Amino acid sequence: MIRLALVCTLMLIPITGQARNVAEIYSEMCASCHGIKLEGGSTPSLLVTDTIQTTDELSLVRTILDGQVEKGMPPFRGALDKAEARALVVYLREAHAKARHQPARAVEHDATLYQSREHQFRIETVIGGLNEPWSICWLPDGRILVTEKPGYLRIINDGELDPKPIAGTPDVFSGGQGGLLEIAPHPEYAKNGWLYLAYSDPVKNSLGRVASMTKIVRGRIRDHRWVEEQAIWQAPPETYLRGRVHFGCRIAFDQDNYLFFTHGDRGRQNMAQDLALPNGKIYRLHDDGRIPKDNPFVNHPDALPAIWSYGHRNQQGLTFEPNTGQLWSTEHGPRGGDELNLIGRARNYGWPVITYGINYNGTPITELTVKDGLEQPVVYWTPSPAVCGIDFYTGTQFPAWSGNLFVTALAGQHLRRVVIANGKVTEQEVLLQDIGRVRDVATGPAGALYLLLNRPGKIIRLLNED
Repeated sequence: MIRLALVCTLMLIPITGQARNVAEIYSEMCASCHGIKLEGGSTPSLLVTDTIQTTDELSLVRTILDGQVEKGMPPFRGALDKAEARALVVYLREAHAKARHQPARAVEHDATLYQSREHQFRIETVIGGLNEPWSICWLPDGRILVTEKPGYLRIINDGELDPKPIAGTPDVFSGGQGGLLEIAPHPEYAKNGWLYLAYSDPVKNSLGRVASMTKIVRGRIRDHRWVEEQAIWQAPPETYLRGRVHFGCRIAFDQDNYLFFTHGDRGRQNMAQDLALPNGKIYRLHDDGRIPKDNPFVNHPDALPAIWSYGHRNQQGLTFEPNTGQLWSTEHGPRGGDELNLIGRARNYGWPVITYGINYNGTPITELTVKDGLEQPVVYWTPSPAVCGIDFYTGTQFPAWSGNLFVTALAGQHLRRVVIANGKVTEQEVLLQDIGRVRDVATGPAGALYLLLNRPGKIIRLLNED
């Protein structure tokens, strides 16, 4: 029996059939006992106990619906449906996290020391003055490539940012979340020189308005120009959509040089379940764009043959675990319900049929978090930290972090260390809280851990000080 006492004495309010805002639900049914801001009233504050965060969601929902009569809490089944009870859990967790958050000390200078559970480290600024940087990678000669969302591909050499971006890169739709996003070298770049870009590709529809979808191309850099471009994957022209959100755009190569990439739902959530549409999917291709003959839906007459998995919302991180070869992805939930997923062939990850989040306006999306045939996240986060780029640490500078997954957070403004064993998360640690909007993370050639900060636009690295 959990010890959460949502003790409320108001009369039960019947369901009207119209979705209600979760803040209104709390105000109507809980505030008289727990306080307008959850500060407490006739019952203790819900902000001073960790029960809200540590108790599993199903138990919290059951407590709200079935009550705890022995503690004076009536059941709210009939006044609330399951979806509204779940929305209330998200609301309570958001309020609890906000109240308990203590801003970390500001990053004053590169000499500041930080102590994690495993290592002491400091940070060092590599380069500043970037314009919404999105992705980072290295060339064999040590040069750094970084994309800037407005449409620029930049080179950093020996700590100096070349003032001129690479010429000739594709035109992009740079609005909202769209732009020039991922940059990834071919695993055999030293031999073939191929670089891959993922970006929001703009076209004009019949009304002259710009529509866009994710596109993957590859090319080479020669004499500071993007040359020999080849289209690797492009959505069917009739599927291009207007809008500024959920492009996905992460790229990862497996050990056999198959190319995997993400495509968000573009804000049309139901399309994620339709195999005939490109939105809300992860794809698998040969490195030259050919469709692998063993792809799961290659012989399905009503499916795009490049699809590997589906039912995704907005997958902002994608990487392979070095020791196991398993594919992992981070996914933006709606309000609440950011996910870490272990990606498998032909699997359906449920969006929007199941989710642990709610609509941004506070109304429920669905009462379902589990359904037969739909994959569960390995872990989910509520409130949403806005998870983004991920990387398994493969360097030697931080030996106790070897094999740990590092997860970036935009809204959460931190770096999260995640320990994974046998496909399960066994430990998490938040590092560098309030450092800024962290967009990408990568292990550098010398074993330092590099972070790409969206705002302020800069690259920093973590250096071991043990």
